[in-house]
Amino acid sequence: MTNPFEDAEGTYVVLVNDEGQYSLWPSFVEVPGGWEVVLQETDRQTCLDYINENWTDMRPKSLVAAMDGDAAP
Repeated sequence: MTNPFEDAEGTYVVLVNDEGQYSLWPSFVEVPGGWEVVLQETDRQTCLDYINENWTDMRPKSLVAAMDGDAAP
């Protein structure tokens, strides 16, 4: 069996968690707790393009908030 996360012919969804982190997820696998679907089932490349366009800051939201707090006077 091939890795379902690397199946070029598979269908996927894009997930995001509360920290603003994205994940490519096989459409046939149940979405884990703490994650929500932000792009419905489509091909792998479309999902990867969506992630590349939308996940522009790799830092978790909590780190961004902590860093912004440190910058405040």
